[in-house]
Amino acid sequence: MSSSSRNLIRPEYFFLFLLAIGLSFYTTTEGLRRLFGPFGVVTEVRLVKDPRTQRPKGFGFVKFESELDAQNALRALNGRIVDGRLIFVEVAQTTRT
Repeated sequence: MSSSSRNLIRPEYFFLFLLAIGLSFYTTTEGLRRLFGPFGVVTEVRLVKDPRTQRPKGFGFVKFESELDAQNALRALNGRIVDGRLIFVEVAQTTRT
């Protein structure tokens, strides 16, 4: 097994992580959790921020406890208008560090 294939998360965990793109710059971590929460148990939310200004960069990651919940959230939220912005939700390309 190559070292690069050992760093990948096992396929059964792959669909638990979603990437939300196009978020408002006023989106908060708690707001992102509230947006995705109705679809299931959200275990982690990461809103990517500019290190200098601490303003959100317009995208974030959401981890679900269940793959089915993540799939439902993806279907319901992809292409939806949130806070006046068209957002896109897709499966995050996750690798273990």
